[in-house]
Order: sequence, then structure tokens, then C-alpha cells
Amino acid sequence: MTEQPTQEPISAVGTRPAPVPVPPDLKDPALYVNRELSWLAFNERVLELAEDEDQPLLERAKFAAIFTSNLDEFFMIRVAGVHDQVDAGVNKRGADGRSPAEVLDEVQTRVTHLSERQSRVVGDTLRPALAGHGVRILSWAETRREQREELVERYRRQIFPVLTPLAVGLGRPFPYISNLSLSLAVLVRDPVGGATTFARVKVPKEMLPRFVEVAGEPGTVTLVPLEEVIAANLDALFPGMEVLDTGVFRVTRDADFEVSDEADDLLQAVEAELRRRRFGEVVRVEVSARMPVGLRDALTQALELEPRQLYAVDGLLDLNDLWQVVKLPGLPELRDAPWAPVTQPRLQGEDGSDVMGEMRRGDLLVHHPYDSFKSSVERFVEQAVADPDVLAIKMTVYRTGDDSPLVPALIRATERGKQAVCLVELKARFDERANIGWARVLEESGVHVVYGHPALKTHTKCVLVIRREGDGVRHYVHVGTGNYHAKTARLYTDFGLFTCDEEIGADVADMFNFLTGYARPDGFRKVLVAPAHLREGILEEIVRTVAARERGEPARIRMKMNSLVDQRCIRALYRASQAGVQVDLNIRGICCLVPGVPGVSENIRVVSVVGRFLEHSRIFAFDRGDEQRVLIGSADLMPRNLDQRVELVAPVEDAALRDDLLDALDRCLVDDTAAWELDRDTWTRRRPQGAAGRSAQYELMARHAARAAERPVEE
Repeated sequence: MTEQPTQEPISAVGTRPAPVPVPPDLKDPALYVNRELSWLAFNERVLELAEDEDQPLLERAKFAAIFTSNLDEFFMIRVAGVHDQVDAGVNKRGADGRSPAEVLDEVQTRVTHLSERQSRVVGDTLRPALAGHGVRILSWAETRREQREELVERYRRQIFPVLTPLAVGLGRPFPYISNLSLSLAVLVRDPVGGATTFARVKVPKEMLPRFVEVAGEPGTVTLVPLEEVIAANLDALFPGMEVLDTGVFRVTRDADFEVSDEADDLLQAVEAELRRRRFGEVVRVEVSARMPVGLRDALTQALELEPRQLYAVDGLLDLNDLWQVVKLPGLPELRDAPWAPVTQPRLQGEDGSDVMGEMRRGDLLVHHPYDSFKSSVERFVEQAVADPDVLAIKMTVYRTGDDSPLVPALIRATERGKQAVCLVELKARFDERANIGWARVLEESGVHVVYGHPALKTHTKCVLVIRREGDGVRHYVHVGTGNYHAKTARLYTDFGLFTCDEEIGADVADMFNFLTGYARPDGFRKVLVAPAHLREGILEEIVRTVAARERGEPARIRMKMNSLVDQRCIRALYRASQAGVQVDLNIRGICCLVPGVPGVSENIRVVSVVGRFLEHSRIFAFDRGDEQRVLIGSADLMPRNLDQRVELVAPVEDAALRDDLLDALDRCLVDDTAAWELDRDTWTRRRPQGAAGRSAQYELMARHAARAAERPVEE
């Protein structure tokens, strides 16, 4: 941080009082970490789990695959956006003081280093270790004669028929290379005349497994990369030609898109943008480090690449396909012990778990994947569909799976004469096609389908059930921190609040009316909703906590989220630290705040937990003397969440439920097994302080299993 001068006023009698330091400039670039570089630091933590010898072997392979899929999305969305800024001549520096061009250069340097680490751990550690357990990933050169004969026969019958070589030459322009496709670049020569030609062969791993299984020793699995099988048999694709050189490459394209605020038909506009996505600009090309220089130069020229768009990889490309290895049957000794979500104790009644009945008795909290999604959220919606007194069911869908019973439940509700409303977010990135499909099915079944506003993504997670009771109605509400997606509910940690609170119910009803109708609420009773009120509401909570500290009352702020980027929120947390408020942040991913700066953030601690489950929940907790305010919801403190999305954060007012939330958060803050702590701009992994160490996730698994009285739910 820039050193600040001091002011030394001279009194009338000529004496000099002690210098008064100028308050630090909270907009100083040294107080902000670049968003893209912070994200890369998060993905480095994922890579460290692949490198961690204490992890089971196939779990390490899983983290290596996740590292690749994370990086792909990062380039398709974030790096593509920075390239757009550079291409547009934007030189404005961000809060961290870097220009877009400088960010791209640093991204290339860091990604190159991380990719080298990934290649080493996969090639030098995981492959030999897996071979020791009977899972062999062999190159073509490592196969035996009889295995090659089998692979040649497999190639002839299964692979060759789906290959299409595309040569470049007169009347044959360079072929379009689809996003994330794996390809072989081939240089061939005609013996008659000696002319050479460049050709591209797509590796058809959408139709065939990436790793071709071949016979090996009994009780073992032997796999050979598909591209190596193709490369070894190229003469069949180019008969009469001489194959001079070959190498593997992979193209990443810009996959982000924007829908105009003026779009008359949002569904049609999103479909049009999806068609354009596959033709996005190239943002990265990965090439095998063994690719001959001449072939690499030809590829670079054909794709019109800048040097910072080219990434040489020493080893297998597209390690996302390690999932094929991770999902091999058997091998329990190479995996984490299985976990079966349990039924929340209050939902274990003999009557088949009357969720709404329990809600009438008091608010209910579930924590996935420790608590079962099936016996809580899904059961809640199913019960509402079956209940003759339920008049309406409204829910938001941001991401959901093909196997989710929630969306079909809305169809059954309509068939039973209930009003069913589904707000489908068509712009949920990479789930657009699935959501368009669900939207059409729902509409054809008579469900009221709303697509939201073209300028805003509806990211909030809410279900509202309206039930006739006495001479009126009661609102039953579920507010979640995660998507209504059965699969991710077993992999992501998320909270869900079930409540019949009248004011929260009225607030959620108003939010749905705002989304489905034409309204602009002035405010809400208890919840905070973006984009109108959420940022100001969080800032007000911070200000009130600072005021409590200044009155001499105990004051503390605890927050759990995926990312912290918003500058106004960061500055507010800096001011809280300067006032002496202890600020504890549990942030899985991006953190643009810099802790530990004297005079600014020495009272702020930042911890990231990256483990077996993806930490996904959001908690905002403020302790002020005897007052405790705790909120949960769908939003991270990022400009996109606060300004460009519909988000909802609701208070948890039951003291016991608040204790449960803060217990989970505090366990993450003291985790020393799967946690990293941020010191200025460097993340350092914690090491166990005791014999066994502390793991928040494993402690919560044990706690929920014991609390559920050993009655797990099969999912």
C-alpha cells in the first residue's frame, strides 16, 4: 500500500504537536486483489488437492479433472471478456491497478505454471500410482504387440467410420474448430509431386470414450488415449500419402453472450445466442508440447493467434476426461467412503414426514448434503401437490437436473387444478438448453412459465406454497442457498430455510409478483432483494455493527460466501476492521479483499475451505451486543449479484437455527485439514494442529449422522 504522509500543523506559539497520520486511502490499488488472478488462486487450491498424498487416489484424479473443467469455463467466460476489452482498446485500470492487457499477460504466466504442475502430478504421480492398483493408462508406444493388434481392429470397426479428415488447400479453407474439441493436426505429403498439405482430424470423443479399453492382465483395466490410437493409424485416413508430422491441439472459444434488454421474445433471443455461441472468438489454443514447430506455426497462423493465446501442454490435453477413470466400477479403496444424506430429525415422523405440519410448529433448517434433499425439499413440493387445500405453488428454477422430480411436480399440480408458476431462468450459463426444454414442457402442460427480465438473471432460490386455512391462506416458504437440483444437492453444501413467517411469506409473494407481473416494490418487510435493496441492506448491517463497537459493545461480523468482489462492501469491511470489529470471512473462491494490512484490515481473517463437497452456502452474521442478526440466501457480494441479478436473502430468527448455521460456519473457520488462509495476497494451506486435525465437512457428516438417529435416506 502507498505510504501515506502525515500532517504536522504548527500552533500559534510555534510548537509542533505530534504528527496526525492521514487516514489510509481505501481505494488504494494495493488493497484489492485482481478478480481473475484471485480465481486462479482458487483453482490452484483445487490442484493442490490433486497433489495431496493424503487424498484417496481416484479422488486426486477427480480434482485434476475439476481443475481442467474449471479452467475451461474461466477462459470461455472471464478471459474472453478481458480479450474483448483489449480488442475494444479499453485501457482503464481496475481497482487493483492492472490494465486488461496486463491481466492477460499475468493469466498466461500463471496458467502455464499451473498446467505444468497438473501435467506433472497426472503423468509422474497419478498414472504410475493407478497402475500399481491395476488401472493402466498407456501410450501407444507402451502397448504390447497383441494389444496393438486389438486396437487396430477396434480402430477399423469403431473409430475409422466416424472420422472425417479435413484438408486445407485451394478451395478448401481452414475448417471451423468447435469449442473444446480435441483435434489432430496432420501434415501430409503427396509422393507424386511432393506437395504438402495441412489437415485436421477431430477426435470424436463425443461419440466414443476418450480412453479406449484394451485387454490386459486379469483383474486390471488398460486404457489408451483415443487420439493416440487415431494418430498411429493415420495412413488409413490418408491412403497413398506420407504422414510427415502430427500433433494434438484443443481450441477454447468465447462462450459468453448477452441478450438485449429490448428483446421482445426472451426465449427466442436466448436460442439465437446459443446458436452463435459455437462460433465465438478463439481465446485459447492448447497444443501438445511435442507438436513439431512447423506444424504449430501453421496452426497459429491459420487461427490468427496472438502469442498469449497459445498454451503448450507437456502431457495429455483435456484432462477433464479423467472422469472416465474416476467412474470406473469398483476400487472402493481408492475413493472416499460413501456418504448417504440423512433425514432431518424433525422430518422422521411415522406419517411420512409432514413437512408443512413441522413448519407450522416452527421454522426448520436443512443443511445439504448432510440432510437429505429428497426427504425435505422434494417432499415439501410433493406434499403441496397432493394437498387438496393448497391453492398455488410457485418456484424459481435456475439450474435443475433431468432427474429432478420438482418440475414434473408442478405439472401434476396443474393437472389437479392448482395454480403452478415456474420462473425459469433461461440465461443460467451452460444450462440454457436444458432450461429451454423444461420451459416448453411446462408451458405445454399448462404451468404458468415466466422467463424473468432480459436485463436481469433470476438467481434467487425460492418455493412458495399458498394453502387455504380457515377463512384465509397461509404462506409456506423455502428459501435456499443452492439450486433445486437433486444431483448437486448431494455434492454442494447448501442451507434451506422452511418458514411460515407471515412477513417473509408476504415478501416472497411480492417478489414473485414483481417477477411475473409489472411492479416495482418500494421495499420489503424482512428480506433483502437485489438489485434494489440487497447491497444497501448489507452495508447498513455493517454500519450498525461498527456503531455498536464504537459504543463499547461486543461486535463481530462473520460471513460465508463463494466470492467477495464488490468494492463498496470491501471498503465497508475495511472500515469495520479499522473500528476494531473482528471480521471472519469464509470464502471458497474469489476474494478481492486484502486482509492483514496494518491500519486497514488487521482485524480481518479470510479462510477458504475446498474439500470433498463444494462449499456453496451464503451466510451473513452480525453480532452487536445482545443482538444477533443472521441471514442466508442466494447472493455473493459481487457486482453481478447485487446489480444484475434477482437475489433474495432472508433472516433466520429462530435462535436454535441460528446456532446451527453459525456452528457450521465456525467449523469452517477453524478447519485445518481442507482449509487455506489468506495473508495479504497469498493463500497458505493450514496443517493439522492435532493428531487428526479438524475437518468441517467430516465433523458435520458425523454430527448429522448421529443427530438423525441412524436413519439414513436412500437417494
